[in-house]
Amino acid sequence: MKQAKLAWAITGSGHYIEECMEYLLTLENVDLYLSQAGEEVLKMYGFNIKEIREQMPVYRDKAASAPPVGLFYKGHYHTFVMAPTTSNTIAKCVLGIADSLATNLYSQAGKCRVPSIIYPCDVAPEMETTAPGKKKFMVYPRKIDLEGTAKIKTFEYTEVVESVEALIEQVDQRLASLT
Repeated sequence: MKQAKLAWAITGSGHYIEECMEYLLTLENVDLYLSQAGEEVLKMYGFNIKEIREQMPVYRDKAASAPPVGLFYKGHYHTFVMAPTTSNTIAKCVLGIADSLATNLYSQAGKCRVPSIIYPCDVAPEMETTAPGKKKFMVYPRKIDLEGTAKIKTFEYTEVVESVEALIEQVDQRLASLT
């Protein structure tokens, strides 16, 4: 059997997407999963999907049943990362809704006891973020968005991080624990 890999999903959040991608592109043995909105956001921030494909396999949200999630049942992945993650995706995950590639990946990772590292875009009542074109601005997540983030922190096999630095630290720790 091949060496297990890291599965990384990007949803439609642009929150520190450039920093997440900069780190992601340094990693080896990664399969990248893009929701339809994730693909759009990457393009808005200037990322070329064809160039990313030259570095790693890229799976896109094109099928109703999300066939690639079956790879969790074959031991293909040791860890699932979803970063950055929209409040919409967090809400669906918290409710157990698995109707997209990203939410299905999270659901199946949990069912297979594969650890997940999640970086929600809504982690504090006031936050600075970056829009396409590198313009910084403030956002104010709603109470319900923050409640979703708090709730997903209680899920088994799930580690929630609140910054890019914490994301990098958690992924690096996870990878180091596997060697």
